[in-house]
Amino acid sequence: MAKDLDELLDEVESKFFRPDPLRLDKDRRTKDGGGGGGTTQSNEWTRTQPKGDLRSTETFKKEDDLDSLINEIFEEPSFDQKPLKLKSKSSGNTSVRASLQGPPKSCSPVYLGGSTIPCGVGTHTSQRACDRLRCIACDFRVVSYSDYMWDKSCDYLFFRNNMPEFHKLKTKLVQKRGTRAYACQCSWRTVGELTDLQTDHQLRWVCGKH
Repeated sequence: MAKDLDELLDEVESKFFRPDPLRLDKDRRTKDGGGGGGTTQSNEWTRTQPKGDLRSTETFKKEDDLDSLINEIFEEPSFDQKPLKLKSKSSGNTSVRASLQGPPKSCSPVYLGGSTIPCGVGTHTSQRACDRLRCIACDFRVVSYSDYMWDKSCDYLFFRNNMPEFHKLKTKLVQKRGTRAYACQCSWRTVGELTDLQTDHQLRWVCGKH
């Protein structure tokens, strides 16, 4: 009796109820042996994948290529870097030297001196002959020649016509050890010892700063 009832229920179920899709799919995979179904599903999965994934893959590839190109560019030797570094180094050294030297210095007082007197910035404690003299009357730089003196025949026209060319001035220079010959375009002096410029009121010479 129970067997007949089970058969009747199976018959009713097969006629009036839809089969379970999951069960059919399982049965189909079992019949195909797991081979063909897997390929079909793989193809369907590939077609149903969003295009954004494929675009992302292409974008990553392009970014990798771009990074490689940038790296190659930076790895290439740059011939412009060395001159720039040298220029920067030179300008840096110049600024360092300027800061160490400080502002220009003037002699105070201004000294003249013979060839035995060292040249440089003259002060009360460091008595040096100024070698940066300039005349405020003719606006010429004062030249000096150690171990020389001016000939007594020198005159205003000689210096006016020949300054500051040494090959012309030397015709009136006479060698004398220990002296120093000074001259601008309008004045000239021969000095043998340390002399304060303020004691010679005729000279219009000033320190042009060191």
